[in-house]
Amino acid sequence: MTLLTWNHACTINVRAMDDQHGILMDTMNELRQTVVRGRGREEICALLDRLIEFTRMHFWSEEQLMEQSGFPGLADHRAEHHSMLAQMMQAAHRVQYGEAVPMRQLLCSLRSGYIEHIEGPDRQYGPWLNEHGVY
Repeated sequence: MTLLTWNHACTINVRAMDDQHGILMDTMNELRQTVVRGRGREEICALLDRLIEFTRMHFWSEEQLMEQSGFPGLADHRAEHHSMLAQMMQAAHRVQYGEAVPMRQLLCSLRSGYIEHIEGPDRQYGPWLNEHGVY
């Protein structure tokens, strides 16, 4: 699995969200490196927990901006956030309690989920927020 890198397709044109997406990518890359280096379950769990907590904060920030600007797709976007977080928390729980979790599959799933979300639904709210004075 390759490292996540920032590219034009990831840009929302809302600076705070773009910055947060960069932090999420960095954390995913750190998690990948930890797994590749064969680190222990405790270190992997700590990184998964950090990723989940930052993701939760990021999703809340996005939803607040969308709510304040009256973004019409908020309900669907929020539902996708809940689904993504539930999947992440389930995976972290399995790792934490020692279940056999195929880490490569987990990392690929997290990676593709983030990229698809950023390049899809997130790109939809960027122009809306820009039109409402949020950059």
